[in-house]
Amino acid sequence: MARIKLPIPPNIHFSTKINLRIYDMNYGGHMGNDSVLSIVHEARVRFLQSIAQKERDFYGSGLLMVDSAVLYKKEAFYGDRLTIHITVTEFSKYGFELFYLILNEESQEIARVKTGLVCYNYTLKELIRLSDKFVNKFN
Repeated sequence: MARIKLPIPPNIHFSTKINLRIYDMNYGGHMGNDSVLSIVHEARVRFLQSIAQKERDFYGSGLLMVDSAVLYKKEAFYGDRLTIHITVTEFSKYGFELFYLILNEESQEIARVKTGLVCYNYTLKELIRLSDKFVNKFN
């Protein structure tokens, strides 16, 4: 089976910490795969707040997740305090990618995640060009 590859980018644009909650655990007693996307979603909202933006109002458009990839490295458990580093990467005409590196308190790698996001007008149901203001912040 071919494994996906998510190389770690050289820069970190934002970091936050999140404690694992009891409902993040699965039957195996560790963080569930479904919780990983919820955790990076919370981290993404915090990142957007740090640049005075929101998912529903991102430089005049909304953001829509079009894909995601997760590479699991190590288990995480209830109460663990995770650090999530975010890097903005791969700009396109309509969107960009966010790379998330999830570490535990011992700086051990728990997971790597990538999400593809596009700018979207929810009223017109169409893609909107990515703001140059955003690109210039991180390019």
